[in-house]
Formats: sequence, structure tokens, C-alpha cells
Amino acid sequence: MEVRSENNIQVRCDKIPSQLIPRTRLQVWFFRVCSSILLWTCLIQLLAVCELWHPRLLTGLTNRMPWTSRPPLRLQHSLHSPPPLPPPRNYRSNGFLKVSCNGGLNQMRAAICDMVIVARLLNLTLVVPELDKTSFWADPRDEVRIIKRLPKKFSRKYGFQAFQMSPVSWSNEKYYLEQILPLFSKHKVVHFNRTDTRLANNGIQLDLQKLRCRVNFQGLKFTPEIETLGYKLVRILQDKGPFVALHLRYEMDMLAFSGCTHGCTVEEAEELKRLRYAYPWWREKEIMSEERRQQGLCPLTPEEATLVLQALGFDKETQIYIASGEIYGSERRLASLRAAFPHIVKKETILDPAELQQFQNHSSQMAALDFMVSVASNTFIPTYYGNMAKVVEGHRRYLGFKRSVLPDRKKLVELLDLHQNGTLPWNDFALAVRQVHEKRMGQPFRRRIIPDKPKEEDYFYANPEECLCEGTKCEDLVGPSNSSTLH
Repeated sequence: MEVRSENNIQVRCDKIPSQLIPRTRLQVWFFRVCSSILLWTCLIQLLAVCELWHPRLLTGLTNRMPWTSRPPLRLQHSLHSPPPLPPPRNYRSNGFLKVSCNGGLNQMRAAICDMVIVARLLNLTLVVPELDKTSFWADPRDEVRIIKRLPKKFSRKYGFQAFQMSPVSWSNEKYYLEQILPLFSKHKVVHFNRTDTRLANNGIQLDLQKLRCRVNFQGLKFTPEIETLGYKLVRILQDKGPFVALHLRYEMDMLAFSGCTHGCTVEEAEELKRLRYAYPWWREKEIMSEERRQQGLCPLTPEEATLVLQALGFDKETQIYIASGEIYGSERRLASLRAAFPHIVKKETILDPAELQQFQNHSSQMAALDFMVSVASNTFIPTYYGNMAKVVEGHRRYLGFKRSVLPDRKKLVELLDLHQNGTLPWNDFALAVRQVHEKRMGQPFRRRIIPDKPKEEDYFYANPEECLCEGTKCEDLVGPSNSSTLH
């Protein structure tokens, strides 16, 4: 025992045997290490659980969208967060997949998503798609290995020639596993020179369907320049109140290749016909315009769209954004629409010409601005059910089944003709239009499957139901934004 005096206070201390000191310190050190390992393990597990229940908010087109409505409570969390990733795996690449994306902006968008799925399914390394790189940039993820260019030994400079082919349209997993995968064993690099609609809408395993959504809604983004201007457009529109995005598909090329000339002068119809004949690759030359219109295969004219909007209950105070290129017939064809709805705007009338100058000669980039506004709008109405209408519809479903009025053009043509020839009074016409579209407001529904006719069935990207609904049930999950009362 030792007694020491510290500041006149006696302190009694037991002497610790010197041989015990190192052992005690070692025990303390060992305890600290074990505790640290345990704490870090718990923290990692906690983060994993948090990521499962509160994943990172959508990035890309949706991560900074304060204007999007909150999803209905009964929808699963994937509506406001990315679908869960497929389980991690030891990635051994079976070869390099090089793709060239053809078509317009939204056709390229869907094609990129599909090619990521093919690369994932076959364990391939995806070479960044050849496309208008000033419109899109991809956000590489762990799901698929992505590279900017092929290794040098596979470059043309070294005499390498990649095997080129076009996959069969609407193909399922079996086709890619049995017909395409063996090509990579033989050639190592395969170049898909066409990528539009090369993957089936249905019959794809659930984790790959969810990955399709994750790539589309999170991984694929527009360039910062496009996003910045798109957000500005939306802010300006929202500052003035709710707005309708009218995708008025009435451009010259659309009319020429569809053969739809209803409402055009004789001279305009001849001009459109000459344009169609000027393109040798366009197989269908002689087209009966009125017959196609009666079948519901033509876009609504600006005059027809005006009557439909009025019948749906929109009034003169409605703010309408026209999402389209240059309207054929210009202001003359927009006269009735402007008379009925004075608050019509376009990107060209909202933005300063200097802001749009960098995009003027790039149709895909101009379409990207319209895409962003259409996704953000309070109501979206396409006058033709093309690629943009389908992809926007699916995006709005993903954001909580936002209201999208999908015109039944075949029925509308019948009603419009009856009204315009005096057979159907206005009140009866308006009531009929509303009744026809009560269940065409973007509500949840099952994708229509037509075996052996994939082109005629519902498009995956228009209704990615695997990523929308709780379990496998979409019934009765209608949110407040789906009311058939438009105002």
C-alpha cells in the first residue's frame, strides 16, 4: 500500500503489479477494437435498412420536380423512389454490346433502357449508345458495366470489324439467351444497328422489368443545359397557375407520312403527297386520308382539338402549352384554338430567342423541353398516340397517376362529324365526349396482352405496371389526380 499526499490530501493507492499492466492495456485495446467492429457492422446494416425503406429520391428528370403531385397513399413506395435493384452478383462479362439508337427522342430513350436490360440479362459490357449525345447522358450504375469506347484491340484502327445485326422486334428472354448470347462467344463484340422495340413488353422477369423503370426514371437524364431551360419553362408556367400540355401532333412530316389531310387545302394535300413520294424508303405511297381518319389513325386537327377541349370543360381562362414542332399551316390553323383559348403559349413565346438559339437546329433537344413540360403539367392531352405520348403517359403514371387525357380518336371522329353536320347538338356532344373519356384519364389498369401480336398490345413504357402498384393489383388505386372532373 502506498500513501501519497496531493495538495494536502492523502490518497491511498494499491500498487498494481507491473507485469499486469501490459495485459490490462491489451484487454482494453482488444475491447475497443471489437466494439468498433460491432458498431460499424450495426451502422452498415442500419444504412441498408434505411436504403430499403427510404431509397434515394429519383434523380434525372424527377429529382428536382417540386411540381409533381404526391402519390396516393395506397401506392407502393416505388412511386416516389427508384425500384429496388436486382440482387448483386459477381459480374463476368460475356462480351461487348455496341448499339446504335435510331428514331426520335423518345424512341431512343426506350431503346437505351431496353439495351441495358439485354446487357444485364446476357452479362455483357455495354458500350455507350451512339445517339444524339447533346440530348442525353447516361448515369452509369452497378447494374450493368458501361464503357465509353471499346478496348483498343477491338477498334477499326487495329483491323477489327464488329459483327453487325438487327435483333428481331419484340423479342423475349429466350431469344436473347439462345440466339444472341452464342454470337458473343464467337465474335466477342456485337453491334446492334437497330434498337427500336427489340424487347418484348411482357413475359420478362420481374426484376428486369423493375430495372427497366429504374433506368428510365432514374438513370437516364437530359443534359444540364436542357434540364436548366426545361425547369425555367415549368416555373414560368406554374407562376401563372395550372396549365394543360397539349401535344398537338400536326407537323408537316407527320401529316405527309400518315397521309392525313383532313382540313387541308387541295394545294396542301398535294404538297404532303409529294413529300411522301420524295422518300423512297417510305413504302406506303397511296393513302386514303378519310378512311384512315374514320379508323382513328389520324391526329386530331387543331380545329378538332379545340372542340374536344371545350367539350371536356376547359374555358377561356385555361393556360395551354402547345408541345410540338412547327404546326403545318402555321397561325392560320391555330386561329380557332387561339380564339377559344387566348392563353396559349409555346416555348418560343415564353423564352428569349437567345435562350433557344443553341437548340434551334436540334429537333430532339427541342422535343426534350416539350417532354419536361408535358411531364410536369397539371393535365396532359396528346392529339396522337405516338412515342412521345406513350412515354410521357408512363412517366406521369410513375409519378402518381397524374391526369393524362388519352383521346379515343375513332369515337371522337364519329362525334365530331355528327356535331359539325348538325345532327348532334353541343350539349349532347360535350356530354358524349366526357363519357367516352371517363376511364381514359390515366387511371391504373392492366396492360393489354395480345399473344403473337406485340405491336398491337399495350406498350410497356406507357404503363409500366410492375413498377406502379402494390403487389400485382392495380385495381381501385385511383388517386385524386384522376378525377374525371377536369376543373
